[in-house]
Amino acid sequence: MVPVRSSLVLMASLVRDGQISPVELVEAHLEQIERLDPRLRMMVRVYADEARRAARETEARLARGEAIGLLPGLPLTVKDSFDVAGSPTWCGSRTRRDHRASRDATAVARLRAAGAIILGKTNTAEFLYHYETENWITGRTVNPWDPERTAGGSSGGEAAAIAALCSGGGIGSDGGGSIRVPAHCCGIAGLKPTPGRIPATGHFPEIGHPGGLLGVAGPMARHARDLTLLFAALCGHDDQDPFSAPVPLRTPETAGFRIGMAEQFPGVPVHPEIRAAVRIAAGHLETAGFPVEPFDLRPVERAPRLWWFFFGRLFAQVLGPVVDEHAEQVHPLGRELVDQGRAEPPPTAVEILEALAARDKLRAGLLRRMRDTRVLLLPACGVAAWRPGERRWETPDGPLAFLDAMAPSAAFNLLGLPALTLPAGQNSDGLPLGIQLVGRPYEEELILEVGERFEEVRGAYPAPPLAWA
Repeated sequence: MVPVRSSLVLMASLVRDGQISPVELVEAHLEQIERLDPRLRMMVRVYADEARRAARETEARLARGEAIGLLPGLPLTVKDSFDVAGSPTWCGSRTRRDHRASRDATAVARLRAAGAIILGKTNTAEFLYHYETENWITGRTVNPWDPERTAGGSSGGEAAAIAALCSGGGIGSDGGGSIRVPAHCCGIAGLKPTPGRIPATGHFPEIGHPGGLLGVAGPMARHARDLTLLFAALCGHDDQDPFSAPVPLRTPETAGFRIGMAEQFPGVPVHPEIRAAVRIAAGHLETAGFPVEPFDLRPVERAPRLWWFFFGRLFAQVLGPVVDEHAEQVHPLGRELVDQGRAEPPPTAVEILEALAARDKLRAGLLRRMRDTRVLLLPACGVAAWRPGERRWETPDGPLAFLDAMAPSAAFNLLGLPALTLPAGQNSDGLPLGIQLVGRPYEEELILEVGERFEEVRGAYPAPPLAWA
């Protein structure tokens, strides 16, 4: 059987050893897409002919003994916020139906240079501005674990495609949890790197100032070891990205530090099963050899509110005129958070400067406390995958509002720290539950290594039943 369930690391090994051909890999994934996409609505565009042609070319190169790269013939997908030469980057919006990209985004070009084969582009929330993935172009992406639930957003199409074994992995983007929340909802792994570690050139909206303070490009896959592989192919300096940092790949030192655990973000309730998943993850990490102790996040309790100041109040002032001008073309979810942000007074210049200063002080204070506690463990989201349109949940600690549920992820966009989401278990409804590992700036290699060792103890995580239906 062609191993669509296999990790990218295993696929790469099988291709190099001649045990499977890139053509077989691509055909298996295209068949999976053809079978499941009508139900899940993950794909915006499928490059079937191009992928088959690239697979044949890769096979010929392998036969000639040529070096292929880190990702030899591996079938990947790309969130439809990254440019692919000759294709539109719709970003979920009818307002961009006439767009055509003249060149690949840097991340896409690097995947190709490493030997990957791009199967297609995946669905997003309109303008990437929501935690549910639905728009007037592709419709609603549903969760492969339960089609009555959301796949999350804004990288919901990418998360669903990877979970449903239609893609071995790919790239998403994250300005407030848009990689990690869908990864949590769909039971896969997702990395939000430090701003500048992976170039975001060729992404829409542009991830420059001020958006690059929050938004990043990052890999998504089913395993931490696959993220490590993708990260190695993607990272590196790009002089066209104003946030890009010339930080080389490093071997992490995994001894002599503690992991700090917080079962919830301060002041924000979580569902009890989320709390339980964090405790179970702490046990796995201790088994893997990492001391775990409680960590007090109250000094950064203000972080989610400051994140909303930028993501909601400030950026809504930019998106608002676009939404107004194209009101009939914008999906209701495309304007929900825009309207919420514009319901508050527009930020003044003084408020923006004060918010930036407050953010820097919160970050500096947290990093002082993380000198010995170099990795934090906490939830990725306050609830499991929810039904579309749900905006409030009851917990034993009180009601949980929609944006508050996303606070554990959004806070680290504000603070600019790398964060990794991994599935830790399932709830009583059989839905995935993700945890989050947060590191110090530019220490992605460390949290990925911790994630790999966590997965060794946790064991294999199942694919959703729908992937085999």
